Amino acid sequence: MSDTQNTSFINKPDNHSKNALKSPDRSAATHQYDAAIQALQAQFGDKLSTNMTVREQHGHTMTWLANQPPDAVLSAQDKHDVAKAVEICHQHKMPVIAFGIGSSLEGQLNAPYGGLCIDMHALDAVLQVNNEDLTVTVQPGVTREQLNHYLRDTGLFFPIDPGANASIGGMVATRASGTNAVRYGTMKDVVLALEVVTASGEIIKTGTRAKKSAAGYDLTRLMVGSEGTLGIVTEITLKLSGIHECVASGLCHFPTIEDACQAVMLTIQMCLPIARIELLDALQIKACNQYAHLNLAETPTLFVEFHGTEAGVHEQAQSFSDIIEEFGGTDFVWDTDETERKRLWEARHNAYHASSALRPEAKALSTDACVPISRLAECVSATAKDIEDAGMIGPIVGHVGDGNFHVLLLVNTDDPDEVSKAENIIDRLAKRAIEMDGTCTGEHGIGQGKQKYMQQEHGSALIMMQAIKQALDPHNILNPGKIWPSLP
Repeated sequence: MSDTQNTSFINKPDNHSKNALKSPDRSAATHQYDAAIQALQAQFGDKLSTNMTVREQHGHTMTWLANQPPDAVLSAQDKHDVAKAVEICHQHKMPVIAFGIGSSLEGQLNAPYGGLCIDMHALDAVLQVNNEDLTVTVQPGVTREQLNHYLRDTGLFFPIDPGANASIGGMVATRASGTNAVRYGTMKDVVLALEVVTASGEIIKTGTRAKKSAAGYDLTRLMVGSEGTLGIVTEITLKLSGIHECVASGLCHFPTIEDACQAVMLTIQMCLPIARIELLDALQIKACNQYAHLNLAETPTLFVEFHGTEAGVHEQAQSFSDIIEEFGGTDFVWDTDETERKRLWEARHNAYHASSALRPEAKALSTDACVPISRLAECVSATAKDIEDAGMIGPIVGHVGDGNFHVLLLVNTDDPDEVSKAENIIDRLAKRAIEMDGTCTGEHGIGQGKQKYMQQEHGSALIMMQAIKQALDPHNILNPGKIWPSLP
């Protein structure tokens, strides 16, 4: 197993820094890993695979970061499989990486030090729906689409929609957000309680179905967004929302990205209870037209959605129409037709694949940042200028009601000049967002790809974060090589 990485874009942990967490050394631990795999094979039989194809599939990453496969893959069938596997790995100091659907974008699923990948897809049961309390308890392999299909006759729905049909466990791990966040919040707002396997293989519970608590540390929030570095989630209790009487979607066009962003800012500042407000730049609209066979004007465009009563939706749509007129918004059309609504949002959800099709021979580098809404127009416009000045292809989309937007750069990785330009754009975006009192990632997480920005964003708070990691995972077996940079 090689530890080779795209070092121009990824910072490997520094094992020589006195403040850095010690990371498992694959070359020095081969005999321990072999012993661990033998113990796992004895325990799990055919549920454990060391096939290279299977391993590479589970080292999968949806970006240009190099695939780093684990030494073995376990197809867990229940939480007891997960706990026993982690216990064995703990005994042998072997890394453990949890795998859901594989839609993470910052290398969270790679195994830079080898180890065991635990595939959670078979833990896909909806365990309990509490209609009166608007809560549901699920296993981590349940996907968001699967959950909403299950809930379709209850009058309830799960509102967090990151675009991809991600697993709920993966959404917890990366603190996922998405198109509905402007009204319904993010995963940190809807997770009530978790069941977690710790680094030693113990199963613990964090939280209850109560909507609030003042009892002790908030371990649930600590686990949400920890990217598998503090524990492996085996059960999740979530808040649900009621399905509204009326849902309407629409779109409008703007002369410039800045005009569109200014319209978004005023919409939020006016406290309009909009459910979704998504920005697609002209190039992204062109990609969607080609990929989804649409015929939209290729200018910066906002996709919007309103939820409420029929009268409430009409009032929201009229207020939004009045707002966008101030910023040159044109051709605003909206409809309550479900077929048209699904067609519109399917095009938005396929933005990654549509953009990739603009240059099929290139690798796609997807990145995101999030800033206070008052700095959104400035940040997006500056980023668009960086892309234009570099002569790169990089559509911009965003959950702009939260100040969060994404760039998908299409890069010929065999061309060092293009690689350098792409890295510079990403670097400038991350640092710009942090300097604006924002964050280098609103949704994608840190993984391997954004470790270098943790120091700038968090400063000395990193010492506290690493102290928590050291306390909960002293052997650093849970997803090592993720999140943590070395501290000076």
